[in-house]
Amino acid sequence: MSQLEQVGLGPGTMAMAHDLEMEDVNVNVGRGKEEELEEGKKMREEEEGNDPFKNKKVHRIVSEWMLPEHVRRTYLERANCLPPPLFIVSISIAELAVFIYYAVWKPQRQWITLDTGILESPFIYNPNKREEAWRFLSYMLVHAGVQHIVGNLLMQLVLGIPLEMVHKGLRVGLVYLAGVIAGSLASSIFDPLKYLVGASGGVYALMGGYFMNVLVNFRKMIPAFGIVRLLIIILIIVLDVGFALYRRFFVPADGSPVSFAAHIAGGFAGMSIGYTVFSCFNKALLKDPRFWIAIAAYLACVLFAVFFNIFLSPAN
Repeated sequence: MSQLEQVGLGPGTMAMAHDLEMEDVNVNVGRGKEEELEEGKKMREEEEGNDPFKNKKVHRIVSEWMLPEHVRRTYLERANCLPPPLFIVSISIAELAVFIYYAVWKPQRQWITLDTGILESPFIYNPNKREEAWRFLSYMLVHAGVQHIVGNLLMQLVLGIPLEMVHKGLRVGLVYLAGVIAGSLASSIFDPLKYLVGASGGVYALMGGYFMNVLVNFRKMIPAFGIVRLLIIILIIVLDVGFALYRRFFVPADGSPVSFAAHIAGGFAGMSIGYTVFSCFNKALLKDPRFWIAIAAYLACVLFAVFFNIFLSPAN
C-alpha cells in the first residue's frame, strides 16, 4: 500500500498527485537535456574552432614568449597590429641604409671589418668630436662590417618586433634609445679614447629587459621555454661580447680599436628601465614607482657622464 493510501487519500487525489510527480520528473529531465545540449554545443564550437582567439595564432605565440601567463588573455583580447611595429623596422632600415651607403658607395672595404676611412663619418662616436652631441646617439647607425650589422639586425628584429607588438613602439623605443645613449656615455667614461659604432647598446637594452622579465616571471612563462630562452640569450651575449672584445683588443696594427662598453651599459639600462617597462604590460607605467626610480638612477648616471666629459675626460 502506498503512502498516499495510508494517509487516507482517495483514488482521485492519488491520481492527481501521481500526475504532479510525473510533471516534476519531466521538467527535471527536460532541464537535464537542455544542459546537455548546451554543453554539447560549447564542445562542438570549441572543436569547430570557434575560439575567440582562433584568428590570433601569431599573437598567441607572441604572448607565450613575451608575457607571464596571468596577463596573456588580456593581451589576446585587445591584440591588434595597429599601430604596426614601425619603430624597430624603421631603425633597422636606417641602419641597413647607412651600412650599404658606406659599403657600396664609399670605397672603404666595409663588407668585412671596420676600416679607417669610416672613422670620418659624421655619425660615428668620435672622442675628439664630443662637442657634436648628436654622435652620442647617431653612432648606432654605423657598423663595423657585415658580421656586425647582421648580428644586430637579426637580434633586434627577432626580439624587438614581438616586444613592440606587445608593448607598442613608444615603450620599446624608450628602452632602445636609453640603451644607445647609455652605451655612448659609458664608453666616454670607461674607454674615453676609443671610437664607438653599432646599435649594440639598444639591442642589449632590449635583451636585458626581456632577460629580467623572464628571470623574475620564470615559473609563469612556461619553465621549459624559460630555460631555452635564457640559454639562447646567454649564448648570443657570449658570442657577441666575444666579437666585441676581438674588435677592441685584437685589431690589426693599422686598424682602429672600437669600444665595447656600450654592450655592458646597454644591458644595465635594459635590466633597469627595460624591466620596469616590459613588466608593466597591464599597468599604467607612469604610476609605477619602480619606473621613476629607474629613470632617476638613469638620469643621475647621465648627469655624471656629462660632468665627466666636460671637466675630467682624458680626451679633453
